Amino acid sequence: MTGRSVVIEFKDIYKSFGKKEVLCGLDLAIYKGETLVILGRSGCGKSVTLKILLGLIYPDQGQVFINNTEITALSEKSLMPIRRRMGMLFQGSALFDSLTIGENVAFALTEHSDLTAGEIETIVAKNLSFVELSGTQNMMPSELSGGMKKRVALARAMAFQPDILLYDEPTTGLDPITATTINALIRKTQLEFGVTSIVVTHELDSGFSVADRIAVMDDGRILEIGDVESIQNSKNEFVQTFIAGPK
Repeated sequence: MTGRSVVIEFKDIYKSFGKKEVLCGLDLAIYKGETLVILGRSGCGKSVTLKILLGLIYPDQGQVFINNTEITALSEKSLMPIRRRMGMLFQGSALFDSLTIGENVAFALTEHSDLTAGEIETIVAKNLSFVELSGTQNMMPSELSGGMKKRVALARAMAFQPDILLYDEPTTGLDPITATTINALIRKTQLEFGVTSIVVTHELDSGFSVADRIAVMDDGRILEIGDVESIQNSKNEFVQTFIAGPK
């Protein structure tokens, strides 16, 4: 990765909720166009890291940079243009049950852009085609399987053609075949659009299949970072135990 530009950087991030320390000196840099997987057990601080990056919560200490702009110092108004350059695939898909699939994908564009209805309709159709759900615009979320909902959520996350995509446990609760489909879409999105992606997961198969690099996290810190092969061959005791799984 030497010579590649850093798009996202966390510097010495601390975050506590009450007496519980969640992030304890997090340092992490993500390069342009790569898919970085943050791997770790539940409760280690992975999802909180994404929320800090989105500006949904603020760290107690430390700095976060996106394209060399420190976002932790920005007001909500100043943060909005940067936030729109990021797409988020939430763990539960987070579709609006009362809206059609087309309305879900169009939601951010309808609320936050000056595009015409026809232009929005074109983008919705294009994004649904990309996730292989053409013709579902008039269906309701209740009519879709869990895997299809994830694909709709990805189509929605891509609405503003983001530079950065964030995935929170994208394959949790999915059967192996559907999980493989979602993993393939994560790779396809990276390869076709050159997005910089962070994938948070505790599922090894998913992490290994989509990652350019893996950061193993525990107790609010990055224990080790490297490509898939180096993580699989790690000498770190926790990393070895995590990969091996329960005996």
